Amino acid sequence: MLLRELVEADGVSGCEKAVRDILIKAIEDRADEYRIDALGNLIAVKYRRSRSGAGVAKVMVAAHMDEVGLMVTKVERDGFIRFAPVGGVDPRVVVAKVVRIGEERIPGVIGVKPVHLLEPGERDRVLKFEQLAIDAGMSGEEAQRRVRPGMYASFATAFELLDEGGLRTVKGKAFDDRAGCAVLAELLAESYPFDLYAAFTVQEEVGLRGARVAAYAVEPDVAFVLEGTVCDDSPKEKDTSPTTRLGAGPALTVMDRSVICDRRLVQLLISEAEAQGIPFQVKQPGIGGTDAGAIHVQRDGIPCAVVAVPARYIHSPVSVMSLNDFENTVRLMRGTLQRLQGGLEL
Repeated sequence: MLLRELVEADGVSGCEKAVRDILIKAIEDRADEYRIDALGNLIAVKYRRSRSGAGVAKVMVAAHMDEVGLMVTKVERDGFIRFAPVGGVDPRVVVAKVVRIGEERIPGVIGVKPVHLLEPGERDRVLKFEQLAIDAGMSGEEAQRRVRPGMYASFATAFELLDEGGLRTVKGKAFDDRAGCAVLAELLAESYPFDLYAAFTVQEEVGLRGARVAAYAVEPDVAFVLEGTVCDDSPKEKDTSPTTRLGAGPALTVMDRSVICDRRLVQLLISEAEAQGIPFQVKQPGIGGTDAGAIHVQRDGIPCAVVAVPARYIHSPVSVMSLNDFENTVRLMRGTLQRLQGGLEL
């Protein structure tokens, strides 16, 4: 299962090669050609089935390969390994978690003072990253020999099916955005009435960097961004409407902190969902940001829309996602892309 392979690979921002290698194997027989640009983006092309006809000529669909994680900043003489976050990681969720360091995938545990030794005031405070360290069980000499500042560390989380019926939930790390990458790989199995550029981008979690380069190079007429997005439908003290709900279908963005999506594309997605009977939801406006923030302002401007698979606990060591939502995202995007043959009316 491609999703499992992608989720269990390590690819913190700036170190996406393992993820890219998996994707190349998955899409090399589906794409007409592919290339890797100077930043590390994987850009594959599926040429249109016919060169005749008007309308949209070039569509880019993007999904980012990178995940949030950690980077080694210092190896102490006693063997403990200091680190800093890469991307938006909450220090509350990393304590006592298992990680893998570097290409050797050296196992380690993020350590903290035992609860028995905490002062009364310490129990009420969130620990800072500077107070934490990775314990790889090594002597100081061995740790300094095998681990260096600048090495990446990823959370060591196995992919697992939690429920086979109903929501068909799975758990794993990096559904943001390996879910989007797996959807995009599926889209390349079809032919479309335009040239489809599949951009598997790098460094989204640290500033949408890969997407900016990819969009400038491809110069598409239209772009879609595939994401794994916030699903905050867990119990709350106050009855508030969640950003998205698990199992309620693909989440469509109208506006977030990085982009106001093209209303024609949003309506096209809604029309296709209604025509096919695909459940969908509108993500709460103003939350988060995606590669669309960098794509839509390239060159003369690029109409963009964002479609996301909801996942609980993103940007943490483990997330929960519905395979129903994942598969409905594939269905929605396939149908919507086919509807683009007539172009977009201004």
